[in-house]
Amino acid sequence: MVTQAKKGGASGTAAPVTHETPRVGAPDPELKTSPILDEDEEELSFDAELEAPVCYFNGTTYPLGQYVLSGDEILRCDRGVWVRRGERKP
Repeated sequence: MVTQAKKGGASGTAAPVTHETPRVGAPDPELKTSPILDEDEEELSFDAELEAPVCYFNGTTYPLGQYVLSGDEILRCDRGVWVRRGERKP
């Protein structure tokens, strides 16, 4: 089953969410988690120091392009940071 996400902004397409999309919970400040940016911040100048081949969420490594659910928020791993891609529809 694939659920489409509601977009917060007017640009782009909805993010795919399936029953296989990892549910990661809330970020734990005690564990390594890559920075989380809003979608519109992604288009701003990107800090090359943050760029990495993977993203971390609560100490777990995820490959570039991976979507995860943090609550109802959909995040996508992009260049070593999480980018908010919308919210999961109920």
